[in-house]
Amino acid sequence: MLVVYFSSATGNTHRFVTKLGLPSARIPLHRNDPPLVVDEPYVLVCPTYGGGASISGNEPRPVPGQVIRFLNNEHNRSLIRAVVSSGNTNFGTDYGKAGDVIAAKTGVPYVYRFELLGTDEDVRILRAGLLDNAEKLGLNRNPHDDAAGEAGVDTRG
Repeated sequence: MLVVYFSSATGNTHRFVTKLGLPSARIPLHRNDPPLVVDEPYVLVCPTYGGGASISGNEPRPVPGQVIRFLNNEHNRSLIRAVVSSGNTNFGTDYGKAGDVIAAKTGVPYVYRFELLGTDEDVRILRAGLLDNAEKLGLNRNPHDDAAGEAGVDTRG
């Protein structure tokens, strides 16, 4: 099962995904980095940027530009099977808004949201949920997906 994620320079999303212990691929941070092209179905983990338009009026785009560029690749978009988003509950109704936007635009289920870097409980719940529902979501299960542990395998950089 592949987890594709974007993490800013703070690394919060990277740390969360690593704790899942599933094969992962990181969407590049910088425009000059080679683009990520996936070759199997994946779940996308994405942070929410800003407070959303309803809070400040200054950040009407809660989805990071890097994620938008990744999903604008029709091949990448065709393989997304579910979305997970992080956010900050201080944003009120805009908490995890990136997940709402991505799910609506791609037609995939928004399966989980977590605050900031997530808790060990968030990791446990999401990992178990993904593994238990992999077939329903159309995700490929690999033999090492069931291995316990905290070490993620970032297979693509």
